[in-house]
Amino acid sequence: MNHIRWGIIGCGNVTEVKSGPAFQKVDHSSLEAVMRRNGEKAKDYAERHGVPKWYDQAEALIEDDEVDAIYIATPPSTHKKYTLMAAEAGKPVYVEKPMANNSEECREMVHACEKYGVPLFVAYYRRSLPRFLKVKELIENGSIGEVRFVSIQQTQPIVQKDEDGNWPWRVIPETSGAGLFYDVGSHTLDLFDFLLGPLKDVKGSAYNLADSYPAEDTVSGVWRFESGAVGTGVWNFSSYKKEDDNRIVGTKGEIQFSTFDDKPILLSSESGEGSYDVEHPEHIQYHHIQTIVHELLGEGMCPSTGKTALRTNEVMEALVREYYETTK
Repeated sequence: MNHIRWGIIGCGNVTEVKSGPAFQKVDHSSLEAVMRRNGEKAKDYAERHGVPKWYDQAEALIEDDEVDAIYIATPPSTHKKYTLMAAEAGKPVYVEKPMANNSEECREMVHACEKYGVPLFVAYYRRSLPRFLKVKELIENGSIGEVRFVSIQQTQPIVQKDEDGNWPWRVIPETSGAGLFYDVGSHTLDLFDFLLGPLKDVKGSAYNLADSYPAEDTVSGVWRFESGAVGTGVWNFSSYKKEDDNRIVGTKGEIQFSTFDDKPILLSSESGEGSYDVEHPEHIQYHHIQTIVHELLGEGMCPSTGKTALRTNEVMEALVREYYETTK
C-alpha cells in the first residue's frame, strides 16, 4: 500500500477536532467512511467533514473493501468487540484509550490481532507529541542526571450530570472500566511508561470520597520503574480546583510539566533554569496518526501498541483492584 484509507467506528466528540480531521491531513492518508449507530448523526458528520461514506452498522464499515484500517472511537466497553471484528477481517486497528475495560479484554485484543496478523495501535498520542518528546530528550541527555523519583498530582472538581440528569459514561464503570482515573489518569501513567520504562511493584488504593457517582473519585499509588526509580501518584476528581503537575527528580535536577495543561516544561538543574514552550498541533492526534500511517507503509514505527497499552491497563487495574473487589 502507498495510501491508507480509514474508517471510523464511533464518530463522536473526540473525533470532531482531536482525531478525525487528522486522518485527512496526514500524508498518504484519507478518511473514507464513518459509522455511528444514529444514522442521521453519522450522515451529518460525513457531510460536515467531507467524508465519502457513512454507516449505522459497524459490520458494514469493516466489510467495506475501500476501507483499509479501522479507528475505534467508542467507549471502552465496546473496544474489544470491534477490535476482534476488524482483526478477523484482516484490517489494522487503531483504538481509543483506555484500551479496554480491563486487562483481560486487552489481552484478548492483542491475541486476536496477532492471530490474524494485523497491527494494533492505541491512542496514547502523548507518546508522539513534540512537547513530551522534549521531556524524553531532557531525560536521555542527562539534564537531570539519574532519575530517582517521580510524583504525579491531578485534581479536578466533580463532573456534572447531563441535561437529562445522567452521569457521563466516563464515571460509569460498566462502560468506562472505572471512573475518570481510567479516562484521564491513563494518559499520565502511559506517558511515564514511555518516558522511563514499564512500572512494576504497583500498589494503590481507591476511594469514593464524595459518594456522588458509581465509580471511585480518588486514587493513590506507589510503584517502581524498571530502572529502579520510584513513583507516587494522587488523582482526585472531587476537589475544589483543577491541578495537573508532574515532577521527575534526578541526581542533578528536575523536570516539571503538565499532562493536559498548556504550559511550558520547566527544567531546574545544577547548571541553571530552563523553560521550553512546545506547542501542540491543531489536531492533537496528528503526529500519532502520522506514525501509524508510516508504520503501515513500512516507513517507521508507532510508539503505542496493544502491548504497551496493556501494561497501562494492568497498572491502573492494580491501583483500583481492592476498591472494586470490595464494592462488588
